[in-house]
Amino acid sequence: MIKIGQIGIGHNHGEEKMKAVRKFPELFEVIGFAEENEERIKQRGNLQGYKGLQRYSVDELIEKCDAILIETDVWDLTATAQKCVAAGKHIHMDKPGSGTLAEYKCMLDTAQEKNVIVQLAYMYRYNPAVQKTFELIKSGKIGEIYSINAEMSTYHPKEYKRWLTNFGGGIMYILGCHLIDLIVYIMGKPDKITTFLKHTNLDGVDFADNNLAVLEYQKALARVFVSSVEVNGFGRRQFMVSGSKGTVNICPIERPLTMTYSDTQIADATYEDRKIFIPFEDNTATGRYDEMMKDFYAYIKGTKENPFTYEHEYALQEVLSEIIGGVKIYSKNID
Repeated sequence: MIKIGQIGIGHNHGEEKMKAVRKFPELFEVIGFAEENEERIKQRGNLQGYKGLQRYSVDELIEKCDAILIETDVWDLTATAQKCVAAGKHIHMDKPGSGTLAEYKCMLDTAQEKNVIVQLAYMYRYNPAVQKTFELIKSGKIGEIYSINAEMSTYHPKEYKRWLTNFGGGIMYILGCHLIDLIVYIMGKPDKITTFLKHTNLDGVDFADNNLAVLEYQKALARVFVSSVEVNGFGRRQFMVSGSKGTVNICPIERPLTMTYSDTQIADATYEDRKIFIPFEDNTATGRYDEMMKDFYAYIKGTKENPFTYEHEYALQEVLSEIIGGVKIYSKNID
């Protein structure tokens, strides 16, 4: 049994993480939560995920727990993580990483020195179709990779877009990080990055809301497109990997999860669409974070190795930072 608590309720995924760990009382003893911002308590303190839980100070919670869910507002994630790992606590940290690259690297280095787990909350790592894609790549069925197309768009309401004005890089920083994570895991750091951060000013809200990054490798191109202004963007969210032997395409990525696969035998007609659908139990609607939390437990107990190493987490942050011109927090508006 791992004693776990949550610092911060400001992150948009925070409540769902708490709900996930509370599903598994055989794995986690939930101690409580900490939130220093009284405005956040007014906004979210009565959400179902926190019902019946004791509220502590940050220091009290760290002392009482073996592991911490870090679900603060984005701008406080890395500093909070540093405090926890320095105290020898395992952390699940939501995304994207904040602070300077030096601060982020310090946090990871401290965690490695203390031999504590750092699990980043990039949810697509635990998407069953993405995991199947990793398997196909490792088995050699995709062949030499030439192309990755990754899209994660939405038609965001005005209120959410106002919140996105807090961040340099806008929606590329907040959502593009999910896709960059997968690309860097598969391909490593690119040789060259070209970025287009466009401002449509739709609804009178000015931020980088229509964005493209092209990551160049020796033979491959990876394209990351994220937008806050794409009608039915959620339905077009995609992760496609194509190589010398086959192509895998996930679209939509979730709700409903849909995956197709083709290889040179299946695609036996050059000018026709030839592919097979790969069936999955779609857990993305009701249990998006369940496997993530079960893996967090396994990583801590040493029964499973975290495939996303400290080195990967830093490489991902380096690439994300280069794409958006450095992590910048312009304001801290939570309204």
